[in-house]
Amino acid sequence: MSVTTSRRTALITGLAALTLALGTSLADPAYAGEQPSNGQGADTEQSGGNDKTGIYAAARITYSGSVAPNGGTGNVTSADVDWTPPPCWYAPYLGAKDFKKKMSAEIEEAASAPGMTGTPAAAIGQTKAHYEDEYGWTDTPGYKDYNVAKDGEGMFWAGVENPNEPDYLKRNSCTDLPFWVDNGEAPPPQYEEAITPEILAALAYQHMELPGTEVTLAPAGTTKVNLPTWAWLDKADFHEVQATAAIDAPGFTLTATTTAKPVSLKLEPGTPDAETYPASGECTINDDGSIGEPYAKGKADRTPPCGIKYLRSSGDGTFDLQATITWEIAWTGTGGAGGDLPDGTFENAQAVTVQEIQAVNR
Repeated sequence: MSVTTSRRTALITGLAALTLALGTSLADPAYAGEQPSNGQGADTEQSGGNDKTGIYAAARITYSGSVAPNGGTGNVTSADVDWTPPPCWYAPYLGAKDFKKKMSAEIEEAASAPGMTGTPAAAIGQTKAHYEDEYGWTDTPGYKDYNVAKDGEGMFWAGVENPNEPDYLKRNSCTDLPFWVDNGEAPPPQYEEAITPEILAALAYQHMELPGTEVTLAPAGTTKVNLPTWAWLDKADFHEVQATAAIDAPGFTLTATTTAKPVSLKLEPGTPDAETYPASGECTINDDGSIGEPYAKGKADRTPPCGIKYLRSSGDGTFDLQATITWEIAWTGTGGAGGDLPDGTFENAQAVTVQEIQAVNR
C-alpha cells in the first residue's frame, strides 16, 4: 500500500501533534547524540551502550584533536556570517529487532494515552501500519514487521539534534520517521540531512579549539607615545591545528578531519589615535610560517613590518589591543571526499599601557 507525498506530510504533522500532546517523540533525537571530547587534543572512544530499555544505540559522533572539552563549541568564528553548522542530521540508530522492540512499545504507549482521538490517533495507526503492514508513500516504502527479516543487513536511521544549535525550531527540524538503510548503501536521496563526511567536517569545525596565541610586542606591556611598537608571532607558536569527527555504527563508518592553517594577523589598537603597520593593520604570514619580525637591537630607526604606533597616552588605564588571527580551513573525509570551509577567525585581547615620553630640561 502507498500514499502520496502530501499524505506523508499530513502523517508527519499528525505525529508532531502527538509529540506535543505527550511531551515525547516517537523518534526522540536523544537516542543518537554526540559523544564529547574529554579535553583538547584527547581522543574519545565510541560510547554507545544499552539504554534503560536494554537497546543498543549505536550511532555516536566522537571528536578528537584540537576540540573544545565536554562537547562544547570551540572558539573559532566563521568569517562567513551566513555559514552555520548543521542544526540536525539523520544517522544510524538501531537494527531491526531492537527498533521493533523500542518503536512498538512507544506506539502502544502513545495509543493508550487518555483522550487520544482524531488526528493524533490516526497518525499513531498509520505509523503502526507503516512499520508492520508495508503502509508507505510515493518515495518511501513501508515495512513488514519492522524489517525483522533483514536484521543485521542494515539499520534504521533517525533524526539527531545538534545540541549546540541555539534555535529550537532548527534543532528539531529533522522530523521524518526513522527509515531503513541497507549496509553499504547510501540513504534515500530525499533525506538531504543524512550524515555525510561534509556534515562531520562542519561539526568538527564547530567544535574546533584554536590556540590562544598572544602576540609578542616590543616594547612589551608598556610603550611610549609616537614610538613604533613591533608585533610578531613565531612559527613555533603559530601552527596549523586539526579536529576530527567520526561516526562508527554496524555496517557504517564515516570520518572527517578539519584542518585550520593560519594565514594572517589583523591588529586593532583599541583607540582611533594610533597608526598600524601596514596601514591596513593586516600582517601576512611569512615564508617560514611566522608573522611580523622580532625586534632586535639596532632596529629602533626602522619601521616594523607589523606593528602599531600610538599617538596619545592611555592615561591611568590601558588600550585593548585586539589581535585577530585568520585561519584558512579545509577538510578531508572518508572515500577521498574533501573541500574548503569558510575561513575562521579567533581574537585575542591584550592590555597595552602607553606613556608620554618625558623630557628633562636642564
